[in-house]
Amino acid sequence: MPKSTNQKQKLLYIEDFLRHHTDETHSVTVPEIIDYLASNGIKAERKSIYNDIQTLCDFGLDIVHGVGPGNGYRLAEREFELPEVKLLVDLVQSSKFITAKKSRELIRKLEGLVSENDARKLQRQVIVTDRNKTANEKIYYSVDVIYSAIAENKQIRFHYFDWDVHKQMKLRKDGAFYEVSPWLLTWDDENYYLVAYDSDAGLMKHYRVDKMLDIGLTGNNRDGRETFEQINVAAYAKKTFGMFAGEEKTVQLLCDNSMTGVIIDRFGSDVALRPYDETHVLARADIAVSPQFFGWLAGLSDKVQIFSPESVAHDYQRYLQDILSSYRKEI
Repeated sequence: MPKSTNQKQKLLYIEDFLRHHTDETHSVTVPEIIDYLASNGIKAERKSIYNDIQTLCDFGLDIVHGVGPGNGYRLAEREFELPEVKLLVDLVQSSKFITAKKSRELIRKLEGLVSENDARKLQRQVIVTDRNKTANEKIYYSVDVIYSAIAENKQIRFHYFDWDVHKQMKLRKDGAFYEVSPWLLTWDDENYYLVAYDSDAGLMKHYRVDKMLDIGLTGNNRDGRETFEQINVAAYAKKTFGMFAGEEKTVQLLCDNSMTGVIIDRFGSDVALRPYDETHVLARADIAVSPQFFGWLAGLSDKVQIFSPESVAHDYQRYLQDILSSYRKEI
């Protein structure tokens, strides 16, 4: 049989057909493979299909042939299994820093990792319209620029904005550029943050990546290496709340026994814990003391109290009193 013009692409078409049309509950027969090849301008005989499938197996694809008449071939193992892709879809949907438009684009790409039948299952779980998403479509390019700056040891500059009461972007510093040395991108409280060294202030600062605009590299090399190398990156997010900086102190928390899991979830399994009495444990952790830390603590009601240092306990009392005094109506 004379070879068709697309004959060199035959193996690729067979792999593509198996990848998109087979899964644990769906297989394809040799006649179906031949028809698919013919629809793409490739002539094939049954015997050549058997040889091609064996070649794909020799290459490393896990292709299974069902037992009995009518049973066909299916791709048994993929780079990502359906439960793994479902997990990735959930992460994309729940991520606030990914816009609704980009979420749909990413999910469509994730659907390409599974069969068409399994992709329809994914589509049924996709709901992104009403989720709390960022409006900054350029965040992905900002992340790319930041990684490039880190790799090239360069400073970056950018505009930084807040939202005003009219839901409009308002640039900070009257529209002047921020210029910093990027050292770390981290994830905290469902947001992407840049940890960078501010040479003018002489310290590390945090910036929400979705609030950065017009980002670009400068010609200056980064500063702050010694300061960054003193940071324990693994423990960094545990001691900062909402990525708001504060004076770092060793704080002891008197916790109801029922709060043990909450403390471990917040500070990690290596947090220092010891029994205090029959109903309480004493936890010790290094914490960047800030209003955000006090807000987290207030959410735990009287189940967790600041045991020491006394100065932090007094600051927390003032924090609560200021909130109470802001309500003029007595309850």
